[in-house]
Amino acid sequence: MSVMRPIATDQPETAPLETFDGPAFEVLRAAPAGSPPPTALVFASPHSGGVYPPDMVAAARLPVETLRASEDAFVDRIVAGAPRLGAAVVRARFARAYVDLNREPWELDPAMFDETLPDYAHGRSARVAAGLGTIPRIAGEGRPIYARKLTFAEARDRVELAHRPYHDALDRQLAAARAAHGAAILIDWHSMPAAAARGQKARGGGTCDIVLGDRFGAACSPKLTSLVERELEAMGYRVARNAPYAGGYTTEHYGRPAKRTHALQIEINRSLYMDEETREPTDGLARVTADAETLTRALAALDVSELK
Repeated sequence: MSVMRPIATDQPETAPLETFDGPAFEVLRAAPAGSPPPTALVFASPHSGGVYPPDMVAAARLPVETLRASEDAFVDRIVAGAPRLGAAVVRARFARAYVDLNREPWELDPAMFDETLPDYAHGRSARVAAGLGTIPRIAGEGRPIYARKLTFAEARDRVELAHRPYHDALDRQLAAARAAHGAAILIDWHSMPAAAARGQKARGGGTCDIVLGDRFGAACSPKLTSLVERELEAMGYRVARNAPYAGGYTTEHYGRPAKRTHALQIEINRSLYMDEETREPTDGLARVTADAETLTRALAALDVSELK
């Protein structure tokens, strides 16, 4: 798999991946390591990875092509220019079906494992019930991923290899932004199937193009959500808030306005930029990418002291 080179002033920070010849994630910085970040912006792309390690492929009943339907395809490309505009970007390389970084670290389905899970495992969440825990049980229209039960050691290895270091890196970037600018703004970038978008109407009517999730106002200042909404609507996008996606673990965990971290999830309708059947990009990818850069400029110009 080719690695897209960062648009930044230094080399990306990476986490080693023992089961694949490459990094588990990358941090693309807007400034050299150790230098203050030029803006308060930190972008995350936890679901755009496309690496399926051999141990998962061997255990799966579904082919990789079916598993790929759960990827937030091309989202990392959409935000690839953000470091040039002052935002740090933390992007995963593991596939979401292997380990979901937008979940609690131990959000595990007991039915998937051949042994009793430790007491600290969280097996009763709505996401686990839906088959979409830290180690997803289903993919591709609800079909079971695995042909056998997993061991807890397999889950632990995935958390230690990818989930924990990814969130450690994200936390470091947010801490650097707070230290340099008094606050941090985390934008968690995702994409949604067109079918999910069709079930939700935008504020001005019609099928939504983009859903903003701020945990119903708990994860960030309303000024941040309103700014992003205005910018996107000015570009011609139809925007909805908090339905069908209000923000996952990342938004909920890091979004602490009282502690100077504002988190907002952005879900983009995949039909805007790709063919969901062939998984090929369309001409819309260039437009969405350019508009993401326009939004990044608006966010970079925001005075974070206004986010009270």
